[in-house]
Amino acid sequence: MPASPHLVQLYIYPIKSLGGIALNAAMPLGRGLQYDRRWMLTDPDGTFLSQRSDPRMALLKPQIQDGMIVLPPLQADDEPLLISLSGPESTSLVKVQVWDDSVAALPYPSTVNEWFSRQLDRPCQLVYIPDSSDRQVDLGYAQPGDQVGFADGFPYLVTTISSLRDLNHRLDNPVNMERFRPNLVIEGDLEPWSEDNWHQFRIGDFTFRSTKPCGRCQVVTIDPATAERGAEPLKTLAGFRQKGHKILFGLNACLDLDSAPESGMLRVGDGLEIGNRKSEVGNENGSR
Repeated sequence: MPASPHLVQLYIYPIKSLGGIALNAAMPLGRGLQYDRRWMLTDPDGTFLSQRSDPRMALLKPQIQDGMIVLPPLQADDEPLLISLSGPESTSLVKVQVWDDSVAALPYPSTVNEWFSRQLDRPCQLVYIPDSSDRQVDLGYAQPGDQVGFADGFPYLVTTISSLRDLNHRLDNPVNMERFRPNLVIEGDLEPWSEDNWHQFRIGDFTFRSTKPCGRCQVVTIDPATAERGAEPLKTLAGFRQKGHKILFGLNACLDLDSAPESGMLRVGDGLEIGNRKSEVGNENGSR
């Protein structure tokens, strides 16, 4: 018998555009999974840095150990960098830019910035988004009060193994799910691309509101193991998953805070329940 849909992988990306961390359990919060994209590298002017312009960022692969983010260096003569999960000591906010959003963030000292600058061979600074900083999710897709950290636009990205399998059948060289940088990966008895039509879904004790299918960019063409860029899988996706100017893979979502338990964790193995009727969404803006 086909397996019931369930959560099969969990990922966080503590520092935007750097490597991800696979977890067995994680705490869902309004801005995303705990520690997900709360940190970000910017240029000296405060504009965010991304693998789009610097694929080498994929080679910086954080780990979490004993309350710290541990970053092994790319430069052989450097020591690993340790960053507290509680954020920087600084209390002076600076403005940084994430796409069209100007965001208040806490900066790190020069020693941290110099470490990253050596690894990437370019001037950069590390910043952290505190809980007090407001970054509203696009109200065309979300509700007032839905917040996001330094992710491009939405707190959660959900993907399914069935859709990846369908894509890989069309590719000469299959790709791993890590290419798509998801937070929540679902496996089980699902039709490929059926996530496009989810309006509300529940994993374990947590309910999520779908916002829209996720438009993909050149980052998915970067091999996270080597930082090498190619044409795929974006070229093949464009042949059958393009809508307007967007090439789609995965689903953006927000946590339904009104129904969320006060505490708890998502765990690999948690079952998925899907609500597809718009009346179940609880979102006046609907889903696009």
